[in-house]
Amino acid sequence: MKITYNPYLKEKARELRNNSTKGEILLWKKLKGKQCCGFDFHRQKPILNYIVDFYCFKLKLIIEIDGYSHNFKPGEDKKRDIELTCLGFTVLRFSEGEVKNNLDSVLQSLSVFIENKLEQHTPQSPLFRGETERV
Repeated sequence: MKITYNPYLKEKARELRNNSTKGEILLWKKLKGKQCCGFDFHRQKPILNYIVDFYCFKLKLIIEIDGYSHNFKPGEDKKRDIELTCLGFTVLRFSEGEVKNNLDSVLQSLSVFIENKLEQHTPQSPLFRGETERV
């Protein structure tokens, strides 16, 4: 699936990468370089008309770190989540405080999500030639 985005957001995404919040920096240190279950994550990735905090293509996973400003725009966040979910993405949200104060719990939540996602998509092993499935 090709991900479309507003090209005008590229420069803004670069600015956001250079001015990350403390929570984003802490989580990025644990996601970059395929440290999270071997999956490749990108940060401040333009998708549609949005810039998402973290994105994993293979998992179709978006991670958002909600800081103070999100307290004033829950309607915008909900609309954004619906649009992204309709495209097949899963959006996980954590507060800035959760990431700063309990990073291990956030990482555990991500690991559980990934394990569940992999279990859903793990094909059953094929039967040997001539073998029939037992019921």
